[in-house]
Amino acid sequence: MNVPQSPVHSYSKDGPMRYHKVSDPVYAPNSKGGPQADTARYGEPAGWYTSGEMVPAVYTLHAEDSDWGQAGTMVREVLDDAAREQLDEQCWMNNIVGHLLKGVTEPILLRAFEYWRNVDKDLGDRVEQGVRAQQGQA
Repeated sequence: MNVPQSPVHSYSKDGPMRYHKVSDPVYAPNSKGGPQADTARYGEPAGWYTSGEMVPAVYTLHAEDSDWGQAGTMVREVLDDAAREQLDEQCWMNNIVGHLLKGVTEPILLRAFEYWRNVDKDLGDRVEQGVRAQQGQA
């Protein structure tokens, strides 16, 4: 049987393939008598410190923020020509183009092409060319 042979005192509840029904809460702390820190034996649990007040706040956009920069750098500067060509065949054409051909409406297609052009103009153009070529065959 795929269960511990010793009692488990954890909120992981015996691992991902447990098949016994879990009836007690799986969060800490709780008032259901779950595992407790043994402070007499190990001392107080370590905590952490922040120098400022922790409050929910809206992120402020900065001029250097970019949703496309890292992806574009990967395509243009990290990948060599051979890797780009392999990725071109395996990813852009077979994956991206294939998914864009599955009932995606024209306004959404235009937005998708623009997203890919934001990453890399050539890449966006190739994605659009792949979609348009496949649409012509339909």
